[in-house]
Amino acid sequence: MKTKTPQGGWPISDLAGNVNDPEVVAELQRLYAQYEAALVANHVETLTRMFWASPQAIRFGPTENLYGIAEIAAFRKGRSPANLARTILRLDIVTFGRDCGSITLEFERTIDGRTVFGRQSQVWIRLPEGWRIAAAHVSLLP
Repeated sequence: MKTKTPQGGWPISDLAGNVNDPEVVAELQRLYAQYEAALVANHVETLTRMFWASPQAIRFGPTENLYGIAEIAAFRKGRSPANLARTILRLDIVTFGRDCGSITLEFERTIDGRTVFGRQSQVWIRLPEGWRIAAAHVSLLP
């Protein structure tokens, strides 16, 4: 029988044996495809629902630092729907156990006639209501 650490979590050695379970990776692949489709279509409701509905959710963007689901939702509602298409150059998923994973990607987008390159990272957690993004970061390369 496995016991939790005094802090209530599973020992990292237990999680290390469950890195990239194919079933969990497939779940996050499906969810990320939904996220990307909602992103380029600017489907605000879907994008907001995919984040953890908590004041502790975080999204750092190229020009904004958003703390909590209220700020993330307000940003989504106020964002221009123009020029959101992008090409994903690389996407990596790493899962730890059945309830935590990270998705990182590199992308390119055309802005004002020039190609810009960017990066995105997301931490996904499985909650009682399903998988949610707990933290995200998007940045553009100079």
